[in-house]
Amino acid sequence: MIFLREYLIMLTESAILMFEFVGVGIMIIAGARGIYNYIRRDPHTRLNLSRGMAMALEFKLGGEILRTVIVHDFSEILIIGGIIILRAALAFMIHWAIKNEEH
Repeated sequence: MIFLREYLIMLTESAILMFEFVGVGIMIIAGARGIYNYIRRDPHTRLNLSRGMAMALEFKLGGEILRTVIVHDFSEILIIGGIIILRAALAFMIHWAIKNEEH
């Protein structure tokens, strides 16, 4: 049983790092494209940047949800729950901004 627990922790931590890495990568790429499109005066800059931020936030949120698998204390669960709530609220606001920008 200890082996399975250690394997689960290792697998979960690897997946969390992957999700976090992909989220940060998407954010960097979206930011760089946003700067480039802003300089070009592209009218869709804000919409494209918002979409990139929303996608990055989804990956980061996935990492936080996975993090709940390996927590040990109730205080850690509360902290992760707060982070999840904040990221979900941000994702909701970004999706709302995207919907308004599309119209």
